[in-house]
Amino acid sequence: MPHPTDPYEDDDLDDLPDTHPPQPVRYAEQALLGALLLDPHRLGDVSGIAADSFSTAAHAALFASISTLPPPDPAEHAKNTDWLNQVLATGREQARGLTASYLHTLIQVCPWPRHAPAYARMVEAEHARRRLQSAAERLGLTVHDTSLPHPVQTVLAAADALAAVVDDIASRFPPRAGILPRTAATPPVIAPDYTEAVQEEQLLLATATAHPADIESVPWLLPADFTLPLHAGLWQCLTALARRRDPVDPVTVLWEAQQRGLLDDGSEPGEVLRMLAEPAGSVEHWGERALRRSLLATAEYTGRLIEAYAGDPANTPFQLVVGARRSLADIAAVRTRWQHATGATPPQQRLPAPTTRAGPPTTTVAHAARSTRATR
Repeated sequence: MPHPTDPYEDDDLDDLPDTHPPQPVRYAEQALLGALLLDPHRLGDVSGIAADSFSTAAHAALFASISTLPPPDPAEHAKNTDWLNQVLATGREQARGLTASYLHTLIQVCPWPRHAPAYARMVEAEHARRRLQSAAERLGLTVHDTSLPHPVQTVLAAADALAAVVDDIASRFPPRAGILPRTAATPPVIAPDYTEAVQEEQLLLATATAHPADIESVPWLLPADFTLPLHAGLWQCLTALARRRDPVDPVTVLWEAQQRGLLDDGSEPGEVLRMLAEPAGSVEHWGERALRRSLLATAEYTGRLIEAYAGDPANTPFQLVVGARRSLADIAAVRTRWQHATGATPPQQRLPAPTTRAGPPTTTVAHAARSTRATR
């Protein structure tokens, strides 16, 4: 007994079977292509998409064929399949699995050919989501590329490319104020050179304790740039003592730390004293290293957050634009501080301001530090 078939599926299009059920955009693409195959003149009503807007090679090849071939005479098209045969032959040059039966299936499953512009808008929206997800993924991969000779500049260039994608999507789908994307919480970012980061931060704190006058040379360094909450808190102690013109040495810093509750997590006072008594190098050098890590951590977090936004099909292009711009504002902020620290003035990519204050931390310590301050 023959099994019933799903008119929306065609196994001949895939070299390997796909066990995942099709996403809704697959049906929108089929409806659009069916409308254009049935009424080729409706191509003039479709805008905002190209062949690469489609999710499968077969659909992309069909749309390219429909777009490049001269439209048929409506009366002749109603009487014969000559134009459909041309579309099939041209499409097969790019997607060999295309069949005549699939073209007829597309025509059958199109609910209303006059709805072609609406179907095209759905295809455009899904393509925007895939583009954003891909650009965000590239940003994260760039952060972890250890072969880069100039990682900061390359990461910032990747951030600029991501922002350009966001701007393009915004021009197609203007954001609506107050509509934020939904997404599951992203895992905390852990610095790949965690041990090195801890050691360098300890040297920074010890050197600043030995040379408190040099703290003024790094106004661009913030507690959130540190990897550990204890280090962030000790930096706050140092900057507070220096601002008040109080004596600065390991003992005074330790006392300030106690007043701020930094030792409540079980940190041993003796260990803190020993850490603060081993200076080396310069405050500016270690501060720049900490800021560099913070910038890369911010870029990674931003990329992962935007990738999570784009990975949720429930988020509309409007929501993706709003969420991405809020996240990219964090990179813009640390980028400005990096330029102040290094004296570099590369062309700054225009990042639109978020509608409200952005929220993700720049390093793993930021969230913990903010929570600690909130409990005081």
